[in-house]
Order: sequence, then C-alpha cells, then structure tokens
Amino acid sequence: GQTIKINRQSFRVIGVFAAKGGSGFGSQDNVVVAPITAVWAYLSGGRGKGISQIVASATSPSAVTQAETEITTILLQRHQISDPAQADFQMQSQQDILNQANSIATALTLVLGAIAGISLVVGGIGIMNIMLVTVTERTREIGIRKAIGARWRDVLTQFLIEAMVLSGLGGALGIALGAALAAEAPHIPAIASSSFPPPVVSIPSVLLAFGVSVGIGLFFGIYPANRAARLHPIEALRHE
Repeated sequence: GQTIKINRQSFRVIGVFAAKGGSGFGSQDNVVVAPITAVWAYLSGGRGKGISQIVASATSPSAVTQAETEITTILLQRHQISDPAQADFQMQSQQDILNQANSIATALTLVLGAIAGISLVVGGIGIMNIMLVTVTERTREIGIRKAIGARWRDVLTQFLIEAMVLSGLGGALGIALGAALAAEAPHIPAIASSSFPPPVVSIPSVLLAFGVSVGIGLFFGIYPANRAARLHPIEALRHE
C-alpha cells in the first residue's frame, strides 16, 4: 500500500516480486511493473502507444521451444503476416542470450589474449636488450671472473638469474597494481551498481602471472647470458 514516485508520478505498490537476482544484462530486482495504460499515459515520454519488448516466462525449461512457437504464431496473426520470414519482430530465449554472451566472451578472451601475448613479447625483447647492454658494459668484469676460474656455466647462470629477477620484479609490480585495482573496483559506483560479481584475485592466478613473468625473463635472457658466457677472457680483458 506504499506510494512511490516514478518520473514525478505517484504509484501505489500492490505487491512485491520474489527476489530473482541479476545477470550481466541487468538485475530483475530493479524492475517496476505497472499497467500498460498507465505506462502509456505517464511514462512513455510522449512516444505514444507502443511496445518495444515483451517478456514471457515458460512453465518449465522443456516448454521453452513450444512457448516460442506459440508466441510467434500469435504475433504473426496479430501483425497479419503470413510469411514468418517477413516477421517484423525478433524472438530471443535466455539460451539465445547466453549463447551470444558466450560468443562475445570468447571473442574478448581471444583479443585480450593476443594483446597480452604481444605485450609479453615486447617486454621480453626489452629485457633482452637491457641484458645485452649490461653484458657489453660488464665485459671486463666477465673477463676477470673467467680469468680467475669462473666457468661458462657460472656466468650463464648469473645473467639468467639477473634476467629472471628483472622480469619477476616487473611481474610483482603488475600483480600489486592489479590487486589494488581489484580491491578498489567494488567502490566504483558504475561497478557497484551492476550485477556483475566483484573481481577476485586468487592465489593460483597470482602464481601463474608471476611464473609467466619469470619464464619470459628466462627465455629472453638466454641469448644475452649465452653471449656473456662465451666471451673469451683475454678478449674480454682487452675491452675498454
């Protein structure tokens, strides 16, 4: 019996639906149902009498196909259309919407995966260039180490570790920024008011991200490390 206002028009509440929850397309708990004559008179915004969407509920999941057929037949008759191919309306079930959402999610996953892959390659090339510069600048140091008995394996391991530490620090920084954004996301009004679940940073995803970043450093650090390990000590000591 309470009164609410919609577009400055007063409406009396005669019932409340049971909570249905939300989806990526909006929450069914934020919907107001009013007589169609009242909507046309007070809420249509001067657009006149018309219906842009009809929502129907089947008695059971197994009856959805039959319900779609019956609704299509009725609408074709009401619109005086004999050929279903010429229908001026479109029918969509929850399964159709779910299939579309899955297709969009798959496409986004592929695009984001491609962007992430390109970013990893670019970052790996950057690490390789930095390590090559480091090898050049430390040529005499490498020569001294090899002259006093360091094996090529020791030099190789040293530079591989340095490359992995460098990429690991970058990965740790990225994980920290991602975790901070995930923690802040629920406080953003646009996200808080949506029906999407809040982002969660899980331990497996953190370990995977850190492992990939270290692996990138290891892979792209092989060439500079191998180049440093194969330097001849005499030639390295002559380097200025």
